Amino acid sequence: MRLLLLLIPGILGLLSVQAQTAGRARDKGINIGVLPVGKWNAITDVPGVLVGYTTVLKGDSIRTGVTAILPYAGNIFQQKVPAAIYTGNGFGKLAGSTQVQELGNLETPVILTNTLNVATAIDAVVEYTLQQPGNEKIQSVNAVVGETNDGWLNDIRGRHVQKKDVQDAIRNATSGPVTEGSVGAGTGTICFGFKGGIGTASRKLPASLGGYTVGVLVQTNFGGVLQIDGVPVGKELGVFSFSDKLLNNVDGSCMMVVATDAPVDSRNLERMAKRAIMGMAKTGGIASNGSGDYVIAFSTATSSRIPHEPATAVQDYSLLHNDYTSQLFMATIEATEEAIINSLFTATAVTGKAGHTIAPLPVDKVINILKKYNRINK
Repeated sequence: MRLLLLLIPGILGLLSVQAQTAGRARDKGINIGVLPVGKWNAITDVPGVLVGYTTVLKGDSIRTGVTAILPYAGNIFQQKVPAAIYTGNGFGKLAGSTQVQELGNLETPVILTNTLNVATAIDAVVEYTLQQPGNEKIQSVNAVVGETNDGWLNDIRGRHVQKKDVQDAIRNATSGPVTEGSVGAGTGTICFGFKGGIGTASRKLPASLGGYTVGVLVQTNFGGVLQIDGVPVGKELGVFSFSDKLLNNVDGSCMMVVATDAPVDSRNLERMAKRAIMGMAKTGGIASNGSGDYVIAFSTATSSRIPHEPATAVQDYSLLHNDYTSQLFMATIEATEEAIINSLFTATAVTGKAGHTIAPLPVDKVINILKKYNRINK
């Protein structure tokens, strides 16, 4: 995945853009949950899923970007995927949500960006979709675009994300490891009073439980009292919402994207999406009044795809029985929790608008706290 940097001389020293240097939670011996992880421990462990991003950095006040999640490479409009949306708290702008809820499918990539660039991203996705071979006659496109507000670090009123940035993120999307932290749509975000960003994780169910994969990608920009693997880290650090240090610093948003290769329809995808909110809660998030906390869930199972122009009036496909969904719920909770923690562990300090600087989570202190609670043995 390509990182687009728009920099003026001298600004590079003000912030780090290499988000992976701090290491992920598991690199530090923090093993959240009990289910095994996928090869990359990322949403891209779900077969077919691609992730791309564009990071936009310019001058001393532009700190923003785009993250794109594709269910598969190809024409999503012509072969839609089952999907659902769940709202934990609706103070946000999730474009395209009503059609997904009504029809139960997704027909475009999922785009994450900042609040005031949602319209630009919609325009970019519509243009991208109209230009795809096979779509010459379509006259309606339901672009799904989510956001969080990065206005503390970013000149959000300038609306610096361009259509090309969005389309570059889509076209450069790849499988494999996902770059996390202060990149793409997570460039200017803040979480629990520390630098937030993009995070991802996955769970690979054993064959005895179906062998399916659940992957989650998050854009974290919310508050509460940070917990890591059940440990009250925010309390131990003395940094948490409504404390003297962070009075009322709780509003923001969290976008969560859940993918699976299990053959589930929109109804059970919504049930999985609800569990992602439980994963967020396990990290200490409180879905505050001013927080837009949304989950977009989709299935990549090829047998469940929905043709834009059906050959017959009745579509025949197999669906996972309700009695076999609980393991997917647990996988969603664990992967969401770990994805959020990964967004904090991989984020780096960012200095932006008006000289505002947000420091990353003090990982060394956190490790000592976790050792105190016997969560890390090494």
